[in-house]
Amino acid sequence: MTKNQTNSTLGNSKKKANNAPKLDRGFAGQDIISVSQFSRENLEHIFAAAERMRTTVKEQGAADTLKGSVLACLFYEPSTRTSSSFIAAMSRLGGTVIPITQGVQFSSVSKGESLPDTIRTLESYADVIVIRHPEMGSAQMAADYARKPIINGGDGIGEHPTQALLDMFTIKEELGRIDGLTVGMVGDLRYGRTVHSLARLLCLYDVQFKFVSPEILRLPLDVMNDIRDHGVAVTETYDVAEIISDVDVLYVTRVQKERFADLSQYEEVKDQYVITPELMEHAKEKMVVMHPLPRVGEISYHVDSDPRAAYFRQMENGMYIRMALLAAVLGRA
Repeated sequence: MTKNQTNSTLGNSKKKANNAPKLDRGFAGQDIISVSQFSRENLEHIFAAAERMRTTVKEQGAADTLKGSVLACLFYEPSTRTSSSFIAAMSRLGGTVIPITQGVQFSSVSKGESLPDTIRTLESYADVIVIRHPEMGSAQMAADYARKPIINGGDGIGEHPTQALLDMFTIKEELGRIDGLTVGMVGDLRYGRTVHSLARLLCLYDVQFKFVSPEILRLPLDVMNDIRDHGVAVTETYDVAEIISDVDVLYVTRVQKERFADLSQYEEVKDQYVITPELMEHAKEKMVVMHPLPRVGEISYHVDSDPRAAYFRQMENGMYIRMALLAAVLGRA
């Protein structure tokens, strides 16, 4: 028996991710599909849990909180950070992992197995499933068919909620607050699911946005409308130099070659923005540069030594957030 009755294909059973049910404070047994599920109270709860997880790792290395629990990582798209951090998170908590990450092509998927059947198979062995899939709506579809909790590890150009959570946690850890900040987002705002999720989640706070992108990579209208519906102030520009001195957070994204049908368009915009030490001379002394990674040239390696460069601390924070989420959805927070 499924959580919700749906049709049999992704195309005609897809639900909007932002229609996913709101989370209660405990998270136990619940799916994590969209940032629209979260309230500020939810965020404070998960951030506090992530801080406890960090203390556990620093002081003990690991715990047995999830001993006997099994995580299935089902990744239809390549992943380094998301898959590795989920695997590390489950391992640090004493659980085990079924990793279907770099080799989906060698699984029954290559034989034409449907997503619902793959999910039903994996939940026979696992207690929670993390899924990354190239199509929007795939995580919601998996949740509709699953009896076990589903966590969205990225669905096409849609959302990446756990990345947004770790991004928010990083901002709070680096700057001590979220309210009152000006956040600049640079690069691929059209296809960047990390941008879509983070922008929507930040709307729970008193922030301002400054968006920097080429015309063909502007933020999608549905995301922009969501932001404006929250009454958040927005500025758009093509030049990162125009906003660098104003922002508290500079969130940089790569131009995603794999999302372009016309590679000539990719070649036109791929190197349009590069964050350099010279540019950083105009930034605030107390600000942070973030990036979901991987980078392909949009942040100079010479910026890495700048104390404001937070992207590798951001990656480490991802493990603590995912430890907190796994413990929460399995009722062991």
